Amino acid sequence: MTHPPTPATAPPPQLRIVPTASLRPHEEHDTQRLIPLVERIKHETVMINPPIVAQIDEQDEQYVVLDGANRTSAFARLGYPYILVQVVDYHSPFVQLETWHHVVCAWTVDELERHLYRLPEIMIEHGDSEMASDVPPLAHIQLRDSHLLTIAAATQTTQARNHALSQVVAVYQRNAVLHRTALNQPDHVWSHHPDGVALVLFPAYRPADVIEAAREHAFVPPGITRHIIHGRALKVNFPLEWLQDADTPLDEHNRRLSHWIEEKVNRRQVRYYAESTYQFDE
Repeated sequence: MTHPPTPATAPPPQLRIVPTASLRPHEEHDTQRLIPLVERIKHETVMINPPIVAQIDEQDEQYVVLDGANRTSAFARLGYPYILVQVVDYHSPFVQLETWHHVVCAWTVDELERHLYRLPEIMIEHGDSEMASDVPPLAHIQLRDSHLLTIAAATQTTQARNHALSQVVAVYQRNAVLHRTALNQPDHVWSHHPDGVALVLFPAYRPADVIEAAREHAFVPPGITRHIIHGRALKVNFPLEWLQDADTPLDEHNRRLSHWIEEKVNRRQVRYYAESTYQFDE
């Protein structure tokens, strides 16, 4: 009898050095986080946690960034020709695509609604609206006063939908305090966030949606897609100076990386943790 793969059987991470220009984000970077990250990398000597990427197709050496949009943007801004990444198989059972929801805090319901109604590219219905079947909602917003708003885009192309969604998220990013959550029950959310005024619930995404967003440059707002990687490489501490070397061919970079990993393993500096953990030094 065969059993489905579990985190306890996750394979070793596939680390690879790739051209920084070969990475395609699927979500917008967070400018507030990017600027300090750029300054921090300027003073660091190692890459700690490699971004997670998946190859877009077999014919083209392009990669969609699943996790690490700010890190990859920072490396591009700093002019790094190469970047260390962890490559995963998007269709593997060890890669799960889930969705974060947003808790809007330190604002008022009235102000949130007033700003939303000013947006020209969205439609708003009260309640769990029975919109036309060809108009899927962008989000449902459960307000603290128990009212429910259904948000949809006026135009249904990928670019238009994701642009409209970005406008919605920008409303409370600029004016309120935003927290991400995996919870979707309002009562549970309010108990964790006493000053919460709205819970923004997003529909499920598919890998095809993420790849299309990357290909079409139709970026999703940051903090919505959530990729859970079983067997993620952390605390790698790879030398940044190697990634700054544009004269060494890419194949040679990856041969050197393989030797570097082999030495780490031989020195017993690589350890696999199968259990779920909470980390307190982020």
